[in-house]
Amino acid sequence: MKINESQIKQVNAEIEQLIKADSFYGQRLKEHGISGIETVEDFEKLPFSEKKDLRDAYPLGLMTAPEEKIVRIHSSSGTTGLPVIIPYTQKDVDVWAEMFKRCYEMAGITNLDRIHITPGYGLWTAGIGFQAGAEKLGAMVIPMGPGNTDKQLQMMSDLGSTVLCATSSYALLLAEEIEKRGIKDKIKLKKGVIGSERWGEKMRNRITNELGIEIYDIYGLTEIYGPGIGISCKYDCGMHYWDDYIYIEIIDPVTLKPVPDGEMGEVVITTLCKEGAPLIRYRTHDLSKIIPGECECKSKFPRLGTIMGRTDDMMKIKGVNVFPSQIEEVLAMFHEISSEYQIRISHLDGKDTMRIYVETTGDVDFIDLSKRIAEKVKSKIGFTPLVKVVEMGVLPRSEKKSKRVFDERYE
Repeated sequence: MKINESQIKQVNAEIEQLIKADSFYGQRLKEHGISGIETVEDFEKLPFSEKKDLRDAYPLGLMTAPEEKIVRIHSSSGTTGLPVIIPYTQKDVDVWAEMFKRCYEMAGITNLDRIHITPGYGLWTAGIGFQAGAEKLGAMVIPMGPGNTDKQLQMMSDLGSTVLCATSSYALLLAEEIEKRGIKDKIKLKKGVIGSERWGEKMRNRITNELGIEIYDIYGLTEIYGPGIGISCKYDCGMHYWDDYIYIEIIDPVTLKPVPDGEMGEVVITTLCKEGAPLIRYRTHDLSKIIPGECECKSKFPRLGTIMGRTDDMMKIKGVNVFPSQIEEVLAMFHEISSEYQIRISHLDGKDTMRIYVETTGDVDFIDLSKRIAEKVKSKIGFTPLVKVVEMGVLPRSEKKSKRVFDERYE
């Protein structure tokens, strides 16, 4: 999808703000002699922005609006360096809530629903985004935040929560606990709005079946408002995103040139009306594609495919480029194992080793299963991993995002 005239006008307004504020991107535009754009070709010549740029601007170098207009800040986790601080004006907060309201509506959620929110609050964008959208919708909010599973299940049961907002990891943990405690008849959940981490078909099916709910993928990132910039509809064929507020292009991560609709590449996002910290051509490193054509739901909003991983997820093992999604595809072929897995990479005796841990029930032959999985993985990636089969529930569950890949070569 090419940028249209209306979006070009919005980008020019963002460019004007950035130059006026003399932010890192405003300075970059000045260096390139750019004060605005007129065509698609002009837009595609605009320089990219990256997470490093945002970290270099720490703490408030991204602030584009005057300080008296800034009402809130949010931040990335900063687990791999300085956190990214994103300032928001009241308009930014309102726009984000409106986008999130649309997400709920796309999922068929109404003001008669009771929305149970488990993602974290505070500097992280998740919890408060889910809440603001639900309040704008007029629904009852149950703002639990993460953790304390006993309390979560009590409130879910006593208050009759109908919508669960969670990471896929925590939704699975709750599903397993509900099953274990035999309280499924007390749970009134109908729908789940699930986000913040990539998850495979096997996990999706387990959550759907064990909780007995419809689930919807939600998309977003702290740098671009937060979750709520896109969501799947009931036809579950990609995520509709709000192209009156953001423009998405897909580029080849090597050549940095836009790729045709339907082709996989890196998601690049431009904000169209952000005041606190506008971003132009921000490289997310998420891998996806634009889905061409009209959706069965008849929405006018375009669609982004499922996030398949990240360009920086790639692991080089024994000279082979491996993505976690490739391992997931193989594991999905084995009905005997759960959706949980771990990959551990280490360097022993001068060579790289990959170990894959999977879970199964006690009624299968662990040795035979590990051998069959190892053979399938070898046919996919070209070398044989060590596969360790463990009992159901042995691998850790998470209340936030699950870490499934551990590269111990650099620890």
